[in-house]
Amino acid sequence: MPNIKSAKKRMQLSAKARLRNRSERARIRTAIKEVRATTSAKDAQEQLRGAVKILDRAATKRLIHPNRVARVKSQLERHARSLT
Repeated sequence: MPNIKSAKKRMQLSAKARLRNRSERARIRTAIKEVRATTSAKDAQEQLRGAVKILDRAATKRLIHPNRVARVKSQLERHARSLT
């Protein structure tokens, strides 16, 4: 446990951020899984649109590295195109 007041505040802030980041990463993983599990082309396009939105927001906030986001988006788009 920190003794310094500012260290206590930082500990609280980092705990909040950790919870927020974990839930956001879970949303990202779920969106990716939904796109990959889709078998119809129409559903895949809808799921892909939502997943790309979530991924782009995560890249903007530096939650995930932008290069990884680009790679995952490319993989998901390839998957969606293969269903048509």
